[in-house]
Amino acid sequence: MAIKRFAGNSGELVTVEHRSAILADNPLNDPSVRQFHVWLPPGYDRGQSHNRGKRFPVLFDLVGYTGSGQSHTNWRAFDENVPERVARLIHQHKMTGCILVFPDCFTALGGNQYINSSAIGNYADYLTKELIPFIDREFRTLAAREHRGCFGKSSGGYGAMIHGMKYTRYWGAIANHSGDAFFDFIYRSDWPNTLTQLARFNPEKQRDGLWTGSPVDYSAGVDDGRVKAFLAHAWKRERLNPQEMHCLMNLCMAATYDPDPAVPNGFRVPFNFETGELIPSRWSQWLKHDPVKLIRRYRKNLSRLQGIYMDCGWRDQYHIHYGCRQISRQLAEAGIEHRYEEFDGTHSGIDQRMDISLPFLQKALRG
Repeated sequence: MAIKRFAGNSGELVTVEHRSAILADNPLNDPSVRQFHVWLPPGYDRGQSHNRGKRFPVLFDLVGYTGSGQSHTNWRAFDENVPERVARLIHQHKMTGCILVFPDCFTALGGNQYINSSAIGNYADYLTKELIPFIDREFRTLAAREHRGCFGKSSGGYGAMIHGMKYTRYWGAIANHSGDAFFDFIYRSDWPNTLTQLARFNPEKQRDGLWTGSPVDYSAGVDDGRVKAFLAHAWKRERLNPQEMHCLMNLCMAATYDPDPAVPNGFRVPFNFETGELIPSRWSQWLKHDPVKLIRRYRKNLSRLQGIYMDCGWRDQYHIHYGCRQISRQLAEAGIEHRYEEFDGTHSGIDQRMDISLPFLQKALRG
């Protein structure tokens, strides 16, 4: 079950393998057997032999888009990975021991948002109904929501926020670094690039001269073949350029927020392929998943959390700080205690913020 990677004063990193029934036969044919890392704090083994099997709180690390759990445990030049960071924080007495879990939730669309989708897979159920009990069986956890938290950045921050709203029965505290919010700002501005990338794969090739429009009705957001062709292209490439990667990301979001098993590819898009016009009926499906639209609905669940931490750089290139400010304001208006910080930074290179969020979580979950 476990392969030791390193041990000692830096803790112990083990590799575990889990066979998922929930991810079996997923629509993207992604693996249902996943290997991922679990970090055990210094003294975990000593606790077992000398402290009557001491148990620890658990933190699940939800990585951002195109990431996987191992991207947070690998060696990093001139920087710390997450286990090294936590070992240092423990050594500095800024937090005490906890177990870290680094799930692998990567998909053929580059990732997911840690929610259930008929077009991608049921990753919320995978985390809550399979991985949590699996970790509680295999390791000496404090197996209760009051001692279990999740954290992440970007898509991972979104996942942590959504899980704090919808799945409070499993989580006691969350930390959200620059998590996707206020979809009208963060997603809409990049769709022109996505439509231009998809136009390269239009079954009707563009020609010089008068534009006469297309006889195809694009008002339902249904693929005419270009999305399928782009995905086939992307899956053959060794490396996507930045424009192609953002196109893939937006298609991943469409598959997350507006899945429909009855249409090609299993999802719809929110813009007219030909004119770029927003399709209101489709965009409304996206907004149902926007955290700024969900605070009122889930305020009772949010009020049950023992800790809510959020932060965002005020130069975030995806403009996420505006959504974070709305969330913080709504939480305050609802009387929900939380901590929201801003800092001079962008969406990139902000791992140092975990020096604040991880001790916050550990303290909230200490019990």
